[in-house]
Amino acid sequence: MKPIAKSSKLASVSYDIRGPVLDKARQMEEDGHKIIKLNIGNTAVFGLTPPDEIVQDMIRNLGDAGGYTDSKGLFAPRKAVVHYTQQKGVKGVTVDDVYLGNGASELIQMSINALVNDGDEILIPAPDFPLYTAVVGLSGGRPVHYLCDEGAGWLPDLADIESKISPRTRGIMVCNPNNPTGALYPTDLLLGIIELARRHQLVVFADEIYDKTLYDGHTHTSMASLADDVLFITFNGLSKNYRACGYRAGWMVVSGEKRHARDYIEGLNMLASLRLCSNTPGQLAIQTALGGYQSIDDLVAPTGRLCRQRDLAYELLTQIPGVSVVKPKAALYMFPRLDPKIYPVADDQDFAYQLLAEEKVLIVQGTGFNWPAHDHFRLVFLPNVDDLREAIGRIERFLAGYRRRYS
Repeated sequence: MKPIAKSSKLASVSYDIRGPVLDKARQMEEDGHKIIKLNIGNTAVFGLTPPDEIVQDMIRNLGDAGGYTDSKGLFAPRKAVVHYTQQKGVKGVTVDDVYLGNGASELIQMSINALVNDGDEILIPAPDFPLYTAVVGLSGGRPVHYLCDEGAGWLPDLADIESKISPRTRGIMVCNPNNPTGALYPTDLLLGIIELARRHQLVVFADEIYDKTLYDGHTHTSMASLADDVLFITFNGLSKNYRACGYRAGWMVVSGEKRHARDYIEGLNMLASLRLCSNTPGQLAIQTALGGYQSIDDLVAPTGRLCRQRDLAYELLTQIPGVSVVKPKAALYMFPRLDPKIYPVADDQDFAYQLLAEEKVLIVQGTGFNWPAHDHFRLVFLPNVDDLREAIGRIERFLAGYRRRYS
């Protein structure tokens, strides 16, 4: 493995994927308009709240949560994460390999910042979760986007990945299950990515925050369970599977080939210490969440709320002329495509802006996820069925007007 060290310089990078569209939505709300928000996976605002046993356990322990913890986090929740990795088939993980953070996002930033020097490259999927691109730039590196193939169910293109590996490439980010597409990657594809990482001595960053939000009986394979001769940094947390976005409780697991990554791990330890520790109340929720009743299973079952909303959103969107959608196998999002022959969108941010202005529906444009064309947008299917039907009905009405204007 390449020597791993770190010397970073801050760069001016924005993580705001919404820009003037979100500003417009805020102004409209201040003016008294009610906006249907399909732009962000903030579960609580849609009535999807944390399991009561987690809430009650935090309340009971809150009196003991006033002090700093170990910089990596409390022992008991880290041990619970170790047990969870064992259940996922990941070998060789100890408590020392687990870092607790203020959500997975903080830990993603920490892991990239500890690795990337000026000019280093990290492979990132397109479309991506835009935090990845932002933190690579913030660390002085260069994000290089590999394409996911919509025609293949939004699976990454191995040939495209390999074609973009250079002598400056240090790692590859894999988001599985995927945001924004809802794709779930098969084992043979994961093995193909691992082989590329092995051959080119890359660190694999595996964002698996949606690993329990699975539909139609699908199962998730953790990348780190498939090899022990590649360095894996795996991210997870309570935000989505346990509907606890505001708790900011996440974890990062270092596994696989750690012998040649001592400098890198030392950098992770240093960065963990610099922020003292993650919030203690959030840490207290982790053990109860992982060891308790997994209510997410009820939500994603065929009769569960999330599955029914996914099915309804897919049905309604695909009935609109010129709109196609790959049905998500996981997560909380859809990434619909607008046929350019029917909807000649030159600026998808302006498209989202006009939809908001005319129909009071807030989405995120596809280019906000570093998709190269202006022919996609992302929406969440978290609203209840009545609100979802209303929202997509407004989108359909807006698109009908768009067709009339450009036919």
